[in-house]
Amino acid sequence: MEQHTAVALFNGKDFTGWEGDTVKLWRVEDGVLIGGSLTETVPENNFLCTRKSYSDFILKTKFKLLGTEGFINSGIQFHSQRASDPPNEMEGYQADLGDGYWASIYDESRRNKTLTPMDTVLLKKLVKKNEWNDYEVRAEGGRIRIFLNGEQTADYTEPDTAIPQTGIIGLQIHGGGKAEIHFKDMQIQELK
Repeated sequence: MEQHTAVALFNGKDFTGWEGDTVKLWRVEDGVLIGGSLTETVPENNFLCTRKSYSDFILKTKFKLLGTEGFINSGIQFHSQRASDPPNEMEGYQADLGDGYWASIYDESRRNKTLTPMDTVLLKKLVKKNEWNDYEVRAEGGRIRIFLNGEQTADYTEPDTAIPQTGIIGLQIHGGGKAEIHFKDMQIQELK
């Protein structure tokens, strides 16, 4: 597979290349993309999305998930599209983040289930709660792998050829909690 050079998916300054609620729920501070609130409950799922679609890629980022009240969850959507009903949702794969879902693959608004088993013992050792973690999503020819702090946590090959293997990328802040997701050093390397 031909590889391109990794490029910044988030420029560290503003929302160039992204669209979503950049007034109330998403902001940029000191080179960090932040979604959600620690003082107000996020009412419903919300996504900040790329304007560009991607098929095969390696995405690397650092994340920090904060919050103590309600459902504290986030994730990175990929091979996804925005849903029309309800319009705040997305449909596609999610590299999930949060207790009970860490570094697994969830099928958002489509099959509505986790597609990969979770090694809870390994995850307990890997996850640095309330600190920066390294996260990598690899999508290559229908095979999806997730790495958390350098360790592979999910390996899934899509058996259904009707499931799209291309789409936009979306960053989620889940509804129902006083939570913040922080992302930085986000880069993507497209594979052709």
